[in-house]
Amino acid sequence: MAFERINAVGTSFFGRGSMGLLPEELKKRGFKRGLIVTDPFLYENGTGDKVGACLLKAGMEYAIYYLVEPNPSTIIVNDCLEAARALEVDLLVAVGGGSAIDTAKAVSIVMANGGRVEDYEGINRSHKPGIPIVAVNTTAGTGSEVTAFYIVTDPARHSKMCMVDPNSMVTIAVNDVELMMTMPKGLTASAGMDAMTHAIEAAVSKRATPFTDKDALWAMGVIRTYLPQAVFDGSDEKAREMMAYAEYSAGMAFSNAGLGMVHAMAHSLGGLMNLPHGICNAVLLPFVMEFNGSMPEAAERYKKVAEGLKLPGAASMTGEQAVRETVACIRRLSKEVGITPSLRDLNVNPRDFKDLAETAMRDSCMEDNPFKPELQQVIEVYRNAYES
Repeated sequence: MAFERINAVGTSFFGRGSMGLLPEELKKRGFKRGLIVTDPFLYENGTGDKVGACLLKAGMEYAIYYLVEPNPSTIIVNDCLEAARALEVDLLVAVGGGSAIDTAKAVSIVMANGGRVEDYEGINRSHKPGIPIVAVNTTAGTGSEVTAFYIVTDPARHSKMCMVDPNSMVTIAVNDVELMMTMPKGLTASAGMDAMTHAIEAAVSKRATPFTDKDALWAMGVIRTYLPQAVFDGSDEKAREMMAYAEYSAGMAFSNAGLGMVHAMAHSLGGLMNLPHGICNAVLLPFVMEFNGSMPEAAERYKKVAEGLKLPGAASMTGEQAVRETVACIRRLSKEVGITPSLRDLNVNPRDFKDLAETAMRDSCMEDNPFKPELQQVIEVYRNAYES
């Protein structure tokens, strides 16, 4: 039996009000000075200060960096890095979704290892663990608070860099649904479909194991049930709580099994056009599922996806039937939560398909797809998603 490494966060807090557990945990670990890493919205609405109060209760000093943007670039990372170094912090506290957490991960790795953030593109490129990170998650989608992945946009190349590095894992993850209750419908939907993509890609990945399957399959069933409720009634605490557990479980799954062609193509698309990552995934997911499922050896993998989605008759489906039914289910779910655009609707130019495909082929996520496609096949999947 082959050896495998399991990546997991050491300490996680869940449930409404669970952020209240943070001061004692920080005090116990002896941190002295922190930098809160967040975006302008969460700074202005007081969420950053709420987290800051926890640091004060722990006897810490803190400052707030609040310039994080969606699809954070090397420019943002370097700006935040300069602040963290100047303040000589021993803890980064990411407050937000994937953008804030990924920024903190990049800063953490460069602070501990030196060099530039570009040096760490790829797999296992750092030599030492980054400085500790607390991730206070305010969305239910990216799973960044529990994964060994982080994404940074390189504006010079108009592409996203995918880093896969256990040294970037956060130290403490907080999923307090009180911070998720006011997420707008659009963000709830796109983040939820991002989590669904994580679960499905982890389940069909070449590196899937029974350990990762238990998280991926459970997560996709929960997302199918609770995402529409969370979108249409943001005050539904049960739906918000279940989505928080599901996105965390999907994150655990893909952190250990890897992702695939959807993410490789979405990273390329988002890097070129600065589009929301969850929307890119939601649009591309059914087309990649159809493409992967066209290969008999990959189609068999979708039988377990059908079971995870709790589709009627899943246990007796052939691989071909499973592909057809799971694709239909994902399209229905996307439409139900208000995500129905094609790449045409997102103003993607077909002339860019070849460049997009070439970038996607180099993305580290492509390595874990059930099989590696040819360049022309990736171009055709982009084209299908455009013409739908």
